[in-house]
Amino acid sequence: MNLNTLRAERIKLTTLRSLWLPPLLAVLLTAGVTTAVGAVLRDADHHLTDDPGVGVFYGLNFGQAALVSFGVLLIGQEFNTRMLDVSLTAVPRRRRLYGAKLALGALVGLGAGALGTAGAFAGYAATVPADWHGPAFARAATAGVLYPALLVVFCLGVTARLGNLTAAMGLLTPTVFLLSPLLAGVPGARDAVQFLPDRAGQYAMRYTDDPRTTYGHWTGLLIMALWTALAAYGGLRALQRTGR
Repeated sequence: MNLNTLRAERIKLTTLRSLWLPPLLAVLLTAGVTTAVGAVLRDADHHLTDDPGVGVFYGLNFGQAALVSFGVLLIGQEFNTRMLDVSLTAVPRRRRLYGAKLALGALVGLGAGALGTAGAFAGYAATVPADWHGPAFARAATAGVLYPALLVVFCLGVTARLGNLTAAMGLLTPTVFLLSPLLAGVPGARDAVQFLPDRAGQYAMRYTDDPRTTYGHWTGLLIMALWTALAAYGGLRALQRTGR
């Protein structure tokens, strides 16, 4: 990766509405849904107030769908439109091109995470009384910033590995947005589901310990980071082998 390649990817991002709209939508949903739910329920729902991390990041359950879409679209639409051939003509070194996409995805994810987390904390604090101090607050806020970046890079890597936008969207969106949360509530499946990247990463945002989870909060973020690294490496290997 070099700065010129990264700059070219940034230009694509800022000129294509399909690319810059999902991160913006993720921020709005993360902060907006949390604020709206906090204003309506206040302290009536103990599920949201017993652990402030659950309430603060309630909107992320919706915002992450947009983050998944962004990670998939960053490289997936180039597969489906054959524009990847043009990109590889301009940047023949596939590792450099892929590295620029990963870096851009991570940077935009960090920005979306920082804005979404700040907005969610501000909106929730304005509507629901909670303790905003101590190591739990610092950990949850840090995880809230890092989680979107890890999720975007993970989805980009999976998309590169599959080499198809439709397949990646069809796999990742229902898994993160629907299947994973549903299976997390099934006793027989929970032991395995807790190690999925989204479940592990979101556990780092919790304030309190869950006795049903077999690892610590920071370990959850590490598990997600390992998933992300594996996906990114798998995507690189697939891109290097492709005939495009």
